Amino acid sequence: MTQQHWWLNAAAKLSESAQQQAQTRQNQLTKPQGSLGRLESIAIHLATMQNKLKPQIQQPHMLVFAGDHGIVAQGVSAFPQSVTIAMLTNFVKGGAAVATLCKQQQIELSVINCGTATACEHLTNIIHRPIMPGTHDFSQQAAMSAEQTLLALTLGKEQVERVASNACDFLMLGEMGIGNTSAASCLSALLLTEDVSTLTGAGTGLEGAALAHKQKVLTTSVARAAPLVNTALHALEQVGGLEIAAITGAYIRASQLGIPCFVDGFITTAAALLAVRLNPGVRAWLLFSHHSAELGHSALLTALDAQPLLNLGMRLGEGSGAAVAYAIVQQALTIHNNMATFTEAAVENKT
Repeated sequence: MTQQHWWLNAAAKLSESAQQQAQTRQNQLTKPQGSLGRLESIAIHLATMQNKLKPQIQQPHMLVFAGDHGIVAQGVSAFPQSVTIAMLTNFVKGGAAVATLCKQQQIELSVINCGTATACEHLTNIIHRPIMPGTHDFSQQAAMSAEQTLLALTLGKEQVERVASNACDFLMLGEMGIGNTSAASCLSALLLTEDVSTLTGAGTGLEGAALAHKQKVLTTSVARAAPLVNTALHALEQVGGLEIAAITGAYIRASQLGIPCFVDGFITTAAALLAVRLNPGVRAWLLFSHHSAELGHSALLTALDAQPLLNLGMRLGEGSGAAVAYAIVQQALTIHNNMATFTEAAVENKT
């Protein structure tokens, strides 16, 4: 693997033969063909990824990356920045939504500190890899230097390699960081060449004048950054976040190692789009869990030609939507792997 530009290395290949075999099996199961809809295509897609007629998920893992954002100084969030650190503790103590879902479904959960505004290395059961004490205020300057951006990308890569060494076969990524919907909105605007105000939603619950202020700040931020952006990496440097960069790197490395990734909501989908812009082969290894209620998510899904499984009006983030939809993935595999064929059940198939 080329180390200097590792994110450009090819993604693993999908198995066309496994896809054909899985489709044939679906056609032989005791049901009208196509009658289980998306449940059938999920199973076939995972068979293609795992190169197995009967795919299974035995070691799912949720990686939650956390980082702070300097843009919070401009009053774009309803919550103070201290909440980021408080939530790190909540994750590892099992009190956060994603933690409860992971525990119930036996999904291993790792929480990674990419860089909080206040040092928190005293917190236990967290992987501390801070790159900087939160990003800079990107309304005034670049969020990160080129070096810091690459360090954050590589952090995501390293975490995927860590869980891959423990036989992880299905990856979900979450995020935590007050202000990160602002970063995701600006990043999306630059990648999609769209008006950032059309991609800026409530985030932590802003309404009315507060939301209008957020949109104004982000419009100014994109206007500052746009002349400096010539590549997708430049966009990440200018308006991204440490956790968004790490998630981007994680998607890329997972695709290179042949690990399916279940994309969560708005922020992780912004990272997914960035990953695909950096390495188009990543797209084949992404599954999409739910349609976030956050305003900009639809545009990102359209750009990625993605059809998420659920639309529950969720906008919490932290990987919660992926953890909810994971149960559907497992049900799809249960049907595909265990349902009887017409021959096995001695049921007459259609002529």
